Amino acid sequence: MALDSMQEIFDAAAAGNKQFWEVVLDTDMEEREVTAEQSMEKMRASWWAMLEADDTYRGDRRSASGLVGGDGKKMRCYAAEGAALSGEYLTEVIAAALCTGESNACMRKIVAAPTAGACGVLPAVLIPLYHRGDFDEDAIVRGLYVAAGIGAVVGYRACIAGASGGCQAEIGTASAMAAGTLTAMRGGTCAQIGHAVAMALKNLMGLVCDPVAGLVEVPCVKRNVIGAVNAVSCADMAIAGIESRIPVDQVIDCMGAVGRRMPAEFRETALGGLADTPFGREVKERMWEKA
Repeated sequence: MALDSMQEIFDAAAAGNKQFWEVVLDTDMEEREVTAEQSMEKMRASWWAMLEADDTYRGDRRSASGLVGGDGKKMRCYAAEGAALSGEYLTEVIAAALCTGESNACMRKIVAAPTAGACGVLPAVLIPLYHRGDFDEDAIVRGLYVAAGIGAVVGYRACIAGASGGCQAEIGTASAMAAGTLTAMRGGTCAQIGHAVAMALKNLMGLVCDPVAGLVEVPCVKRNVIGAVNAVSCADMAIAGIESRIPVDQVIDCMGAVGRRMPAEFRETALGGLADTPFGREVKERMWEKA
């Protein structure tokens, strides 16, 4: 089946007495003509790459512009003090999002989930749970199928690129993928997965893409943090029984419509928003001088 509707995935899961992730796995096997083992081997490789990006993070690395680097280390040191208001798990989520986002800016290997600019959101919510022993690798891999299915639906019905729909399409989609994944991994139903996805997207609806000097650094890295924390809160709400009044496919369609109506200045052109502040223009001029 084509992954072009969340409701169709829900219906397929109900008809086949399967879980969300199994429907996505079946689709991958059918489309790529691979076995379940081959499909899961590829997904497992993506998980290993996420872990590697976090494990090999170094706080002394800086991006070519000098704008990004070291914040992940600062957050990890702060988390170790145990004084953060957000608690142990969320501080680790914040740190992991920063570390992965910085790794991308510093030209390290990352997993586009769904894009490079949003690469820190999904691993940020999963890596701390894995390190704490809450979920093993097999559970994580199954969760990644949920994320992949959600991303595929958003990509089909709306968009996942900042150049097409603003940062709501990148960080928003990544946050929705993470929210749905967390909900599924914690035993949520298909309906609850849908509510988590819808709430995550609604919370970031209209977010512009305004990278300073056109670099995927400022404010991109810190927006990965917001996407990850948003995902955790939406998953918790969904598990608690809180519902999105607007059906998830309608929310996705709405996000696509908002992206299409967004001015070009707010779609990764670096002509508006934070990129057009005095600081943003100064950085752009400095980068042009170096070029």
